[in-house]
Amino acid sequence: MSMSRSDDDELVRRRSGWLIPLAVLLAITALSALFLLYYLAPTAPPLFSEQVSPNSSTDVVALEVGGVKLWIPQNYLQYDSARRGGRHREVALFAMLPDLSGWSNWNAGAFADNGPNSSIVYLTIRVQDSVMSERERLERIYLAYVADPMGEAGPFGLTKYAFRPDSGYHREDLFVGHTAGGPVVLRCERLGPDVSSPKCLRDMPLKGSVGVSYRFKRSKLAHWRDIADGVDGLLAGFEKPAQ
Repeated sequence: MSMSRSDDDELVRRRSGWLIPLAVLLAITALSALFLLYYLAPTAPPLFSEQVSPNSSTDVVALEVGGVKLWIPQNYLQYDSARRGGRHREVALFAMLPDLSGWSNWNAGAFADNGPNSSIVYLTIRVQDSVMSERERLERIYLAYVADPMGEAGPFGLTKYAFRPDSGYHREDLFVGHTAGGPVVLRCERLGPDVSSPKCLRDMPLKGSVGVSYRFKRSKLAHWRDIADGVDGLLAGFEKPAQ
């Protein structure tokens, strides 16, 4: 017995009645599985994460950060990506005291040391949205959070300021050194239960929209002036084209 056209239409309607809910159920199940996989699966490392990779080569790499051209030996660069040269928004470097020499095989152990007496200075050259002079940073930001804007005589010819307990810097001390070129402003972590290897940080402008920050262990604070002069000399050398 053959089925009429109306019978065929009825069959299609019946199948549609359970196929559509089934498709919706399968879609919801798949989405739920993806949701659980995304949130419960072990987190993979960031796709573009990069490990520090020291290099003893002194071959010079031509880089550009925010329009500032730099010629930096490879053994000062922390990452292989910077050794390819070209334009970057940020370049990370390191050097060893007292003469701010670059990485080499014989001093690899010193560069790997992150203890409180480490002799390594870490520098970052980066494009910044707002680059302030150190005097501006001191007067417009830091002094608003200190207990006494006059400060007090600190060690090593520095002026020391104590941050207020209610400020975001309350676990740090502020030190200002006075030089012919202007103030050297340093924020230094305090030794504490969760800070076993405190460091000092300085932020300063380089050129245009490019700034420089560097950090060193607080145990080296007595050498703040030599470090500042050394960093200035290092940066000046990086701005000279390779011969």
